[in-house]
Amino acid sequence: MALLRVVATVGGYTMVSRVLGFVREILVAAFLGASPVSDAFFVALRLPNMFRSLFAEGAFSAAFVPLFAGKVAEEGRDAARRFAEDALAVLLLVLLLFLIAGEVLAPWILDIIAPGFRADPAKFTLAAELTRIMFPYLVFISLTALQGGVLNSLERFAATAVTPVLLNLFLIAVLLLVRPLTGEALAWAVAAAGLAQFLWLMLSCRQAGLPLALPLPRLTPEVKKLLRIMLPGVFGAGVLQINLVVSTAMASLLPTGAVSYLNYADRLNQLPLAVLGIAVGTAILPPLSRQVRLGEDEAANATQNRGLELALLLTVPAAVGLAIAAQPILAVLFQHGKFTAADTAATAPALGAYAAGLPAFVMVKVMAPGYFARHDTTTPVKIAALAMAVNVALTLALGWLLAQTGIAMALSIAGWVNALGLIAVLRRRGHFALDRRTRRALPRILLAALGMSGLLLALEAALAGALAGPLAAKLAALAALVGGGLAGFGLLALLLGVADLRELRRRAA
Repeated sequence: MALLRVVATVGGYTMVSRVLGFVREILVAAFLGASPVSDAFFVALRLPNMFRSLFAEGAFSAAFVPLFAGKVAEEGRDAARRFAEDALAVLLLVLLLFLIAGEVLAPWILDIIAPGFRADPAKFTLAAELTRIMFPYLVFISLTALQGGVLNSLERFAATAVTPVLLNLFLIAVLLLVRPLTGEALAWAVAAAGLAQFLWLMLSCRQAGLPLALPLPRLTPEVKKLLRIMLPGVFGAGVLQINLVVSTAMASLLPTGAVSYLNYADRLNQLPLAVLGIAVGTAILPPLSRQVRLGEDEAANATQNRGLELALLLTVPAAVGLAIAAQPILAVLFQHGKFTAADTAATAPALGAYAAGLPAFVMVKVMAPGYFARHDTTTPVKIAALAMAVNVALTLALGWLLAQTGIAMALSIAGWVNALGLIAVLRRRGHFALDRRTRRALPRILLAALGMSGLLLALEAALAGALAGPLAAKLAALAALVGGGLAGFGLLALLLGVADLRELRRRAA
């Protein structure tokens, strides 16, 4: 029950953050549309987000939490607190150097991630200004990664889980209350949210009985060990960030709006990807690790098969729905204010292209634990590097031919290269093979998705009038379209024997 409560707490706040993030994007679309200001804002926000993912939230947390938790268990809270304070001091010093470099080099950094902006001096200048305003967010969000690691190690999950909500609340408040709305106002909201997140977790650490002081930076043996463990994670996260940089750079070379079109499409695609990918990947790693450690090879293979089966059962209909219903979904949710019908038409194909890679990206979350459970972190990075090379080549080729749709398509193809590469190497090593149940389920899932696509097309035609009507009618029609499609897939899955009601009830219990 304790684990269930933790999952419910973290998952609940994550869902709240995702929903608020989606509301934020709807408001940005309504007030800024796909304009030079929105392009500049999204590119400027990419920089602190990139370094956050590369350095703080992923690699740092993965290295820090096990070391800190081990200190608590073996040497007590005081020793763990001293280790956290030493790590905090070194981290802050590194971050301040990053901050100074970012403030000074902002224009040159933009030349790398958005070279096309140079053709529009006003947009380039605005993007550089917004980057400088938002760069302190990197410092605060990285420090919150350490604070959150401390709290999670003490099983204080709620305070850390609610932290991302603050950023969305700050941005939504500015979008609704500040007039005239400017890119600078949004940038200051991001910086202020970072400070608020840091202060929130500082108070939470104090309430948990572990207030963190700030000693002089020193490279203790424990901090050196932390840095050594971080390096592979930084490199692995860097592969994904290079993909994002290449996509943004290519989009910046396209006409105004391409960066925004990709952002809005990716935001929709991220809803199922974040929830399903994280949930399935997190769920199978503990039992898989235990089974591998005990030498239970058949059980480990069955665990990954069930994870793969569940991932595809959930993501294939989501991908089909996003691809087929991209136009009405974007029109109902985003086409307000300055986001026009032309913007919807430009974003919809990109959403469809992103959706094509959705199952692959979730499959990566399912197959990667097969390596992690065997303490192999090198092979997934090598396969990801191959996928990165594919993405770079295809982005350059397809971006010129198909604009933002080509960029999204390149990322999806690279995702499939990554997923299939992980499966192929596991199979070659004898660590994974499709079992009879999965071989039976996969074609039936695809057949149910095919039936769902026909139903969606019929529903979209039947609801065309309502989808073009007043807002209330549009929302009701969109709910009927999405709900009808999912219900149709569920019924077909049951009729085809993909899922069994008795088994579903047993799992739910």
